[in-house]
Amino acid sequence: MNDQQHRDGAKPIANKLSRIGDYYSATQLRSDRWSALRDIAEELSLHGVEGRRGRKRLAEAEELFEALAPIETYWAFPGATAFAYMRRLLDQGKIPDFSHTVRRAARALISGAYRRRTIQLTSEDGEAEDFEDEVALSPDARALGRPYFEVLIVDDLNEHQERWLRSNLQRARRPEDAFVYEPVIVPSLEDALIGILFNYNVQAVVVRPGLALKSRNNVEILNKYLRRASDEEEVDALHPDEYGAETCRLVHRIRPELDTYLVTDRSAETIAAMDLGGCRRVFYNQEDFLELHLNILRGVNSRFKTPFFTALKEYSKQPTGVFHAMPISRGKSITRSHWIQDMGAFYGPNIFLAETSATSGGLDSLLEPRGPIKKAQESAARAFGSKQTFFATNGTSTCNKIVVQALIRPGDIVLVDRDCHKSHHYGMVLAGANVVYMDSYPLHQYSMYGAVPIREIKHKLLELKAEGKLDRVRMVLLTNCTFDGLIYNVERVMEECLAIKKDLVFLWDEAWFAFARFNPAFRQRTAMATAANLRHALRAPERVHAWEAQQEKLKDAEDQEVLNTRLIAPPDARVRVYATQSTHKTLTSLRQGSMIHVYDQDFKGETEQAFHEAYMTHTSTSPNYQIIASLDVGRRQVELEGYEFVQRQIESAMSLRRAIGTHPLLSKYFKVLTLADMIPDDYRESGVEAYYDSKRGWQDSWDHWATDEFVLDPTKVTLAVGGTGWDGDTFKTQILMDKHGIQINKTSRNSVLFMTNIGTTRSSIAYLIEVLVSIAKDLEDLLDDASKMERRSFDARVHSLVEQVPPLPDFSRFHTAFRDGDTPEGDIRSAFFLAYDEDNCDYLDLDQALKEKLENGEELVSASFIIPYPPGFPILVPGQVISREILTFMRALDVSEIHGYRPDLGLRVFTAEALKRVEKEKG
Repeated sequence: MNDQQHRDGAKPIANKLSRIGDYYSATQLRSDRWSALRDIAEELSLHGVEGRRGRKRLAEAEELFEALAPIETYWAFPGATAFAYMRRLLDQGKIPDFSHTVRRAARALISGAYRRRTIQLTSEDGEAEDFEDEVALSPDARALGRPYFEVLIVDDLNEHQERWLRSNLQRARRPEDAFVYEPVIVPSLEDALIGILFNYNVQAVVVRPGLALKSRNNVEILNKYLRRASDEEEVDALHPDEYGAETCRLVHRIRPELDTYLVTDRSAETIAAMDLGGCRRVFYNQEDFLELHLNILRGVNSRFKTPFFTALKEYSKQPTGVFHAMPISRGKSITRSHWIQDMGAFYGPNIFLAETSATSGGLDSLLEPRGPIKKAQESAARAFGSKQTFFATNGTSTCNKIVVQALIRPGDIVLVDRDCHKSHHYGMVLAGANVVYMDSYPLHQYSMYGAVPIREIKHKLLELKAEGKLDRVRMVLLTNCTFDGLIYNVERVMEECLAIKKDLVFLWDEAWFAFARFNPAFRQRTAMATAANLRHALRAPERVHAWEAQQEKLKDAEDQEVLNTRLIAPPDARVRVYATQSTHKTLTSLRQGSMIHVYDQDFKGETEQAFHEAYMTHTSTSPNYQIIASLDVGRRQVELEGYEFVQRQIESAMSLRRAIGTHPLLSKYFKVLTLADMIPDDYRESGVEAYYDSKRGWQDSWDHWATDEFVLDPTKVTLAVGGTGWDGDTFKTQILMDKHGIQINKTSRNSVLFMTNIGTTRSSIAYLIEVLVSIAKDLEDLLDDASKMERRSFDARVHSLVEQVPPLPDFSRFHTAFRDGDTPEGDIRSAFFLAYDEDNCDYLDLDQALKEKLENGEELVSASFIIPYPPGFPILVPGQVISREILTFMRALDVSEIHGYRPDLGLRVFTAEALKRVEKEKG
């Protein structure tokens, strides 16, 4: 064992485990260490401890106990008493008892059984019966159990004091309690921060007056959590009297969904003047454990409540006579049928018992919510950090149109990233916006676009300002994060834009980013969290001075200097932010379940009525109650276990990165695209290039999330597959889906995207790796047996996919018939409806007629949205001039699905006569 392995407390255990440095997270490390300890315990039970093999296994078991000891202090199960008991059994040579106890503990941890029943481990508890694995239980059986969680208590106690504290909390329990919890007691502020990031079971934190500052643990993989959670210099500067309040503040900043309680012996007046973050209650120098116990349960119950789902369940139990629309209500049209009984058998009775078009009987109206739907939306606003949240049952496409219609009036100018979802483009048509399309930076090598640099956004705003049109600029619309995982520095974008126009509205399409609220690093780049932070920052006195100084410096500055300056928003800027999220895409919800989150200082006074009308316009009068209920339940889940699920999702994606990067055969044909591959150097001021490097290992690089212009969502893994000789679409359809049953959404010409989600398991990752290895082995065999000509053909395909990639075109421009002056905004609505008259349009073949006309210098204008899949966004919009670059790109596309294009007729364009007529009418 080398020095590094010794420091990490790691040694290969039965050739199954690598050193600690190979693990991305302590959670995975803990799970694997317990599995290894179980394997060793079973081997010792079978073969004994004698001989070289037995002594080696004993030494490995002792090392595992040493490695687990500091980690287990942050978890309630198996707990210090049981852990010490297992260690004692090993030291005393009681191998059968040791093996039995370790096996039970490991099995309970892996299956999660300890979270629904007490698992007896020590002999003092008596002989325990075998328990069922969680996965073996029926959903009904699991639903009957009381949910389990853990409470982190922060206090530096001796053994006697800790026993006293635990026994008092134990006595406070009552049979009627809706939940059951176990305490985890840690001594210091630093341990509290490690605990809330490491232990996903924690739902409440109790900060007591005796806490220390520093942790006595010094395990590198745990210290990573600490470095992400706090500023060491600021923490070190604290006075002991501030430890409790600072712990509450930091817990709220890192995991705002957790309940915090402060027990203090300081005066009420002193405490009242302090910032305690989201502290639910302060207890003054008392040991009323029943009151503390009841508050803990009440806090968790406030997140557990699902107003609409509960109302729908109660409605389904009522005997009801149905005399309204919907024969399927109560399942009557199915149970009485002789031909569709299989549908009833497939879905079960509850979904039909809960189906109705009624809004009474304890239910509510989505269009005018006053009861449980309103409460459910208020709970969602709390969970996602918004001022108002609205549910949608027909997807984020509709959410986007609602927000655009509510805020945009005909003639308003909107800055839009041109590779956003098609719903935004159609929303611009409906609202009558004048659109300024902004170009994302291209990733030509991988046939995909990145995101819009802040410099591009500022340039467009300054261009409009110079032409006297800034007053018409209403909104900036961006996608965060993109389909490929690129995430904006949301705070920088909004602040620099507000520095140019202080009343801009921002719409952030976070369709793929709903989960981000529930991870500290991700959260800082979400629209709602940034809106709250920016509003708070604008009020700071130092902000006024900084803004005034910058204004003086830039008084006579040229645009170039403004572009090169990190701008400061004025103190009186209005924070007006909207985010649309596809809950069904990244969290738990039925398909088409989405939310609109609002953080708009002017919503009540300016936008509320227009928003209500837009919501009425696009929302069905017969919304699906099952979708609404699933949104309610999905909110409950993320408030109570979102952190755990997102953390596991990140771990899964990171494991996939490491497996592909370190496997010699996989790395021969595949490459996981890194931060450096997807984000040019100019936008990565931190210099961080990858999350994992096969030579340097894991890069503890979360700091770059606070600084870089763009970061990469680690849960999305883009795999370059050009080295296999298959294009992305072929690899997706014929290899992954048809042959191996692996489903994915997104491809480019030479890449595929693997999106992990909160349901992704380690087994799913293992299967994907097995499939990729199998594909690589088949390629090896194929090429090994290939003739010279077959090998040349393969190399040519690879060369074409990797080297001969058509350049991605930028947005060209709107034709002058749809523009007003020299600025880039275009009247997309006029162009869209002009094409309704077929006499205004013609069709041109891509290979002949269109090419010849362009070569002859004719200006051709698209009459339709042209949307190839991939990339899945319009490469042409109505009114856009067709450039040679766009034609070249379209001719090079080898995808079968291009919306708006007629292969039998060609590309739809406006006739020259129609364009001249529009220009003449404009005068």
